[in-house]
Amino acid sequence: MPRSRALTAVFVSLLAAVGLSTPAQAAPAPWPPPAPVVDRVETRDPVFFVTIDDGWYHDPAAARILLDRRIPASLFLLPDATSYDTGYFRNLVDNGPSRIENHSLTHPDLTGLDEAGQRAELCGARSRHLATFGQEPRLTRPPYGTFDDRTRTAARACGSKAVVTWTHDQTTWGTPPAPPALKAGDIVLLHFTPSLAADLARVMAAADSAGLRAGRLRDYIPD
Repeated sequence: MPRSRALTAVFVSLLAAVGLSTPAQAAPAPWPPPAPVVDRVETRDPVFFVTIDDGWYHDPAAARILLDRRIPASLFLLPDATSYDTGYFRNLVDNGPSRIENHSLTHPDLTGLDEAGQRAELCGARSRHLATFGQEPRLTRPPYGTFDDRTRTAARACGSKAVVTWTHDQTTWGTPPAPPALKAGDIVLLHFTPSLAADLARVMAAADSAGLRAGRLRDYIPD
């Protein structure tokens, strides 16, 4: 052993003997803290929140309602659902107050994936939306509303400040649901289906009756 290496080894041994240690390498950056889960917002403002999932059906009548009423909807979109007609969604975000949010890459039950798999789904969707629309998603809605602690951590790591579920599901999957008894801070779930225009009209009529206006959800969730 060269003399310099031998002296270093003796020095380290002496430090250990007296309870000291050599300078440690910098600790790795901590994993980001889990994102909070939000199913409604605590607010005194007379607002509720419209959220619309997936993006497979592109109804011009629904787009007209969103634009004409200036509804700041949170669009939790799937990249593949927007890819064959990006102009429909560009129209909504370029000419209205709606914003693109994260609904995963391929719509799996995220709780069936490990941490790396969940990050791949959420970060992958974020990257594609950013490339397509120039907008970074800031909220995550897990498919089917199912999530675990790994989802919350992956959402934060992929740029979201909250995991968002809902207060009222107003999507028509057969018989239209009864109009919701809306309160300030409620989050309404809709989907891009053939019934979206009718579902929006029903929800907005309920909001008008309750004296509420639609707010932009991401603005009511702190960073």
